[in-house]
Amino acid sequence: MPLLYAALGVVLILILMIPLKMNGFIALLLAAILVGLLQGMDLNHILESMTHGIGGQIDELILILGFGAMLGNVMADAGAAQKIANTLIDKMGVKRVQIAMLIAAYILGITMFFEVAFVLLIPLVFTIARQTKLNLLWVALPTVVGLSTTHSFLPPHPGPAAVAGVFGASQGVTLLYGLMIAIPVGTAIALLWPRLPFVRSLNPSIPEGLVTTKMFKEEEMPGFFASVSATLIPVFLMAILAIAEIFLPEGNAFRHYMEFFGSAPIALLLALLLSFYLLGPKIGRSLKDVMNSCSNAIKPMGMIILVIGAGGAFKEILVESGVSDYIQQITSGWDISPIILAWLIAVILRIALGSATVAVMTASGIVLPIAQASGISMELMVLAVTSGSVAFSHVNDPGFWMYKEYLNLSLVDALKSRTTYTTALAILGLIGVLILNVFVG
Repeated sequence: MPLLYAALGVVLILILMIPLKMNGFIALLLAAILVGLLQGMDLNHILESMTHGIGGQIDELILILGFGAMLGNVMADAGAAQKIANTLIDKMGVKRVQIAMLIAAYILGITMFFEVAFVLLIPLVFTIARQTKLNLLWVALPTVVGLSTTHSFLPPHPGPAAVAGVFGASQGVTLLYGLMIAIPVGTAIALLWPRLPFVRSLNPSIPEGLVTTKMFKEEEMPGFFASVSATLIPVFLMAILAIAEIFLPEGNAFRHYMEFFGSAPIALLLALLLSFYLLGPKIGRSLKDVMNSCSNAIKPMGMIILVIGAGGAFKEILVESGVSDYIQQITSGWDISPIILAWLIAVILRIALGSATVAVMTASGIVLPIAQASGISMELMVLAVTSGSVAFSHVNDPGFWMYKEYLNLSLVDALKSRTTYTTALAILGLIGVLILNVFVG
């Protein structure tokens, strides 16, 4: 019954948002309450779970979204985003803009959380789409697919890194095998999906307030180095942290300092502070103008943060209501390939729980005995779980709502584009793991 109740919650969200046009924040909270009541949860427990889910979802994320939005708007208002866009287009041409954005997504995505890299790249996506008059999804989808791929397949991202720790797998070997799968799979989906007829028929608009509408002359824009420096600072700091976490023991002084300066919120804050100078007084903009850019960036973020937080509330109700325990019971007797079984368990948990990180952490505990008894490379078992966790992103996934709201899509259009590409990534990821197992399993 827990899976049925979770499904009823999803159906309620779809009914409230599609025919009734209800706000996503309210719909998600009502669905969370419904699932909790159906599961027999105490009313106070439902409220505690919802508030815990909201807090757990946006506690650090609100800093990431806030600093990221400010940095993006400062870059856009100073002409830095347009300068980067112009340079990419000049060097690679409009015909190769998707490849340019995919490369940028891979570079940032290997070290950054999905949310961090997303808020850094989305102003650039908006600027390129506006300047080239290309469909927004034509530019955005390769970017988002690249970020989804690195987030779900590659350490040091939290999901793959955590599963590797549970399985006792090598982080380095997992990263190596992951790259062998992620790059070809991610590239294939990123370049194919925007060309599919059902995606090409979608034509979303850039949300008002998230990017400047001004078009800069060449002499008004900062230099390319100044434009990219603020964006690269968080990449650099988080990459150093990732290396330190892999090679240095806990308690090491350098690692201790990098755990602070390389954390996503602090890295973005430092980048924002640097942008105040590089994209402010240094190019003739007053500090007051820069602060206005920061203030204007926050205004359209309110509903996005509320919707993402409500997604966390719905996810927490599903976790607290025992969905993962139920899935463990029903899969314990299945007699299929350990790789496919691990993948399927992660897929079911992803559909039921929403968060890819929660899904892989829950799945790792269920799959561990199977992995240990399989004789298959633990690194491949890690990738089986993590590739399953990217599947079927839908209304109980906070990342789904970030994608939907930033790209100004209807719920149906978000389901058409994001749910399908994440599922394709998961299936091709499984095929990649099975192929690798032939050679290294």
